[in-house]
Amino acid sequence: TKLGEQGELLLQYVGWLRDRILALRPSEDYKPVLHIDVYGTIGAAFGCDFNRMADYLSTLEEVAKPFQLRIEGPMDMEEREEQMKALKALTALLDERGINVALVADEWCNTLEDIKYFADNKASHMIQIKTPDLGGVQNIAEAVLYCKQCGIGAYQGGTCNETDRSAQVCTHIAMATAPDQILAKPGMGVDEGYMIVYNEMRRILALAAAGYGSQAE
Repeated sequence: TKLGEQGELLLQYVGWLRDRILALRPSEDYKPVLHIDVYGTIGAAFGCDFNRMADYLSTLEEVAKPFQLRIEGPMDMEEREEQMKALKALTALLDERGINVALVADEWCNTLEDIKYFADNKASHMIQIKTPDLGGVQNIAEAVLYCKQCGIGAYQGGTCNETDRSAQVCTHIAMATAPDQILAKPGMGVDEGYMIVYNEMRRILALAAAGYGSQAE
């Protein structure tokens, strides 16, 4: 109902999103990345045939232009090893064919150990670091830094089912480690999560400008 049997519904959605941005953006300098989580449905639609999946992703890339497209969770192989191998193979194929769609690892890449394993094997262009699964704030920071060290995009994410305090703590970690992208949370809306994270960012910058960090040192 969201992707379409051959991916036609997602194609329509990406085209609609592109046109809406072009019509409403304040200037040509506004070039957001289109990040879409498909929850494994592309793999399901195309039988995890990597060449067919790559063909479809190439079509999505054209429809999304002039904006960069990221696809999170293109397939779900139902266990970690097979998921890593599938993402590694599809990532390599897209790179080989020059298809400019960034794949994002999500399912079966949960713990710090998982993240390092996927990053070491170049199993995607970006990894979602699901903050509640890491077991400690120090592991969140290490995961971000490890991805950057490996040349893999770091998406400091999480879940919508968090608290305002966890969102604030995660914002401090993100400001310190500089991942490529962070999740606005909690909640399934836009305004609330965005405001909590943005306001915490502004608070951190204000405190730093007032010299609180240097005084602590």
